[in-house]
Amino acid sequence: MSDVKGPAVAQTAPHHTQADNVHYDETTAFSDPIPPTKDDTYIGSGSASTNSDEDGNDIKKNPFLDPDVAEHWAIVYEKSQYECRSAFDPAFTWTEEEERKLVRRLDWHVCLWACVMFFGLQVDRGNLVQAVSDNLLHDLKLTTNDYNFGNVIFLFSFLLAELPSQLVSKKIGPDRWIPMQITLWSVVAMSQCALSGKRSFYATRSILGLLEGGFIPDIVLWLSYFYTSRELPTRLSFFWTTLSSTTIITSLLAFALLHMRGVAGWAGWRWLFLIEGAITLLIGLSSFFMMPASAVQTKTWYRPKGWFTDREVKIVVNRVLRDDPSKGDMHNRQAITPRRLWNAARDYDLWPLYAIGLIAYIPQTPTNTYITLTLRSLGFSTFNTNLLTIPYAVFHIITLLLLTQLSERTNERTLVAMLQPIWTLPCIIALRFWPGALKEAWGTYALVTVLLSYPYCHAILVGWTSKNSNNVGARSVSAAFYNMAVQLGNICSNFIYRQDDKPLYHRGNRNLLIINFLSIGLFLFTKVYYVYRNKQRDSVWNAMSAEEQRDYKRNETLTGSRRLDFRFAH
Repeated sequence: MSDVKGPAVAQTAPHHTQADNVHYDETTAFSDPIPPTKDDTYIGSGSASTNSDEDGNDIKKNPFLDPDVAEHWAIVYEKSQYECRSAFDPAFTWTEEEERKLVRRLDWHVCLWACVMFFGLQVDRGNLVQAVSDNLLHDLKLTTNDYNFGNVIFLFSFLLAELPSQLVSKKIGPDRWIPMQITLWSVVAMSQCALSGKRSFYATRSILGLLEGGFIPDIVLWLSYFYTSRELPTRLSFFWTTLSSTTIITSLLAFALLHMRGVAGWAGWRWLFLIEGAITLLIGLSSFFMMPASAVQTKTWYRPKGWFTDREVKIVVNRVLRDDPSKGDMHNRQAITPRRLWNAARDYDLWPLYAIGLIAYIPQTPTNTYITLTLRSLGFSTFNTNLLTIPYAVFHIITLLLLTQLSERTNERTLVAMLQPIWTLPCIIALRFWPGALKEAWGTYALVTVLLSYPYCHAILVGWTSKNSNNVGARSVSAAFYNMAVQLGNICSNFIYRQDDKPLYHRGNRNLLIINFLSIGLFLFTKVYYVYRNKQRDSVWNAMSAEEQRDYKRNETLTGSRRLDFRFAH
């Protein structure tokens, strides 16, 4: 018989004895939001105190077995007017097979469309790299430094829009805001076909950054409504494989579109911006009809049957809440108050993750930004240059998926994510010290391809930040802050390769080497820091009596990762 999810008996309160002395780390996993009290004996096996199936296999713990916990969160959900509160049921059960089938359906409806929307972002965010291979800089009379400054303008505007976009998304809902974003930026992307010089180049870079900023944390927020914390990093890895998939698709598309140079008197890059912008516009308009606000809101006039049956709705809602009860402490049209914003901003326990976001992606960025210019300078043609970017994009997908799967299977975030700077380290050493670097065409191409095939840890970091926020409001803000740190790092990376350091960029590659070592050090520091913070809290929590622990869970007003009964994932 299939495994059964949820408690077999959930209406009867378990018997507590003061003699029981179960410590936190013996009864719950890292980052579980509500650890049991000392005398909670029902976490284990056997009738009312059991979560086992007929085959004797343990099933996932249901925190709502504790009547105190169930009562506390029921009050929270009602007070917040959580949109899925009608489906919340501590006693509800379902089979493992039902859940597997439902997750596959979520992947088809939710994750797949998230990837399609990210494709739209990456098409308009990344096609400038392909456009410069078709003499865009020469046609607009721009220098390399002008190109760098245009990228900085885009990234700075992107950074400025991160937090405001997240606040708007939380107020009106990501299901409304994200389609608006995509539609608006696609219009600007198409308008780039009329670029005439430096001013128009800078203007479109800025407007695109302002409209695209916040898209990624908005998507992460929407995905978190449907997936558990263990499932989210894997889905985000699918999400970010779209980045490399887009590189492959748009490289092939650019090969065709750039051959249109001369049609209607236009350069190939003008057709590139116009046609790829139109593709994104179609995605934006479609998204208005493809994004339900929540699992209980999939039925509408154009989708009368919805995605799920009533039973399936309850499975989607309850499995997410049992994984993280805090996901229902705000409803999906609730604005983040200034107080919530301030509390999330000063949560210093998340700062190590922001620091990693700032530093970790700098060593790869200059090479990725300059890949087409580098290949052109080594003698490759415009069309071959775009095709030569495909191999590293394929390898990038493979290493990203393998890295995320390794993290999920081992439940290890820090050391697995640290494989990224370890991968890039020997490549950057070679860029700096190998005499043939940026001189020998095929040797340099091989080196750059290996470097850009690095295992991308971004999906792990985004899911990690979300998990350690432990609150919907804090999660929205922390996602924005983390992505702002990433964009700030991208801005810094545009000052690594400079005009006076051409063509070998010895100074720039030396600086990348230093930053790479710093990135490894930051990962190790973060690991030590979270282990230390968890031990601190264990010490205080285990010194409390069972009654004090129960009173804390019922009455403590602190939220998010600042709660004493929360443990950080690492």
